[in-house]
Amino acid sequence: MTASAGSSVGTAATAQEGAARSRRGADLIVKSNLLLVFLALCVVASLLAPQFLTGRNIANLLQQSSLTGIVAIGMTMVVLTAGIDLSVGSVAAFGGMSVALLMAAGVPLVWAIVLSIAAGAVFGAFLGGLSAYLSLPSFMTTLAGLTAVRGLTYLLTDGKPAESGGSEAFQLLGGGFVGYVPIVGIIFVVITILAAVVLRGTTFGEYVYAVGSNKEAARLSGLPVRGVITTVFAVSGALAALAGVLLTSRLTVGQPTAFDGMELDAIAAVVLGGTNLFGGRGGVFGTFVAVLLLSVLRNLCNLLGLGSFFQMVVTGLILLVALVLNLLIERRGARA
Repeated sequence: MTASAGSSVGTAATAQEGAARSRRGADLIVKSNLLLVFLALCVVASLLAPQFLTGRNIANLLQQSSLTGIVAIGMTMVVLTAGIDLSVGSVAAFGGMSVALLMAAGVPLVWAIVLSIAAGAVFGAFLGGLSAYLSLPSFMTTLAGLTAVRGLTYLLTDGKPAESGGSEAFQLLGGGFVGYVPIVGIIFVVITILAAVVLRGTTFGEYVYAVGSNKEAARLSGLPVRGVITTVFAVSGALAALAGVLLTSRLTVGQPTAFDGMELDAIAAVVLGGTNLFGGRGGVFGTFVAVLLLSVLRNLCNLLGLGSFFQMVVTGLILLVALVLNLLIERRGARA
């Protein structure tokens, strides 16, 4: 009788372990859905367009996606606090124009870059501070910033492009390669890693997630909620300006019309990457993969000769699927 009971207990325990492993496997598949979709898309792209896997195409793909990716990393940090930054495209254009004008005026390369990025951080901190300290919706403050900063960018040269007169070193920053790897791609990867370390390995990162999860609870716990919000907007502005600097480096010309609509691309990558628009959940790794996925999709459409209108439809459908998958993840987490 005892042996029979022990056998039943052992069988039940084995069944429970098997069920637990199945649940963990299912959870892993759900949480890794974006990476799996990205890998599947790469396989499909390589089959439909043999030139997709060429070194030159991969390098161009990474170079083209990196600027959007850098902006999207900053956007991710803002969204994690339940905010939104619609000014990133305008700030990026201002950063690109300002570095061109500063270098044309004889300002040393390093100082021109630093001042342009600092200007982006100031714009971001100002808009984020308005939202944090005056309890204004970040959507509205940054929408105002989108218009005002873009107008200021046009005013710098009366809407005309600005020649940077940059050195070869400056041109290499945005257009150079290390072997087959674009330097701007390396910068994108480094920024992603640094952002991941900050969010997952520092006290400030814990504050970001706490503020996004429940702002009032974070405030009652003594966390510097306003300071955290202002800081993430400053980071977003700085990274946007950096993207503008890198574009000017590649083109050798500052374009006041650059990055028009960039905020929508950045938000799309953040949402597709699994970051909750209401804050508190997500991370930069998902954004990184999402940026590459969207770039591969557009690259495949170009290789197949499909028009931009078709690309817009496909991108929209992918975002809808991503939202549904994210909802499934949240529900599974709630049931757990």
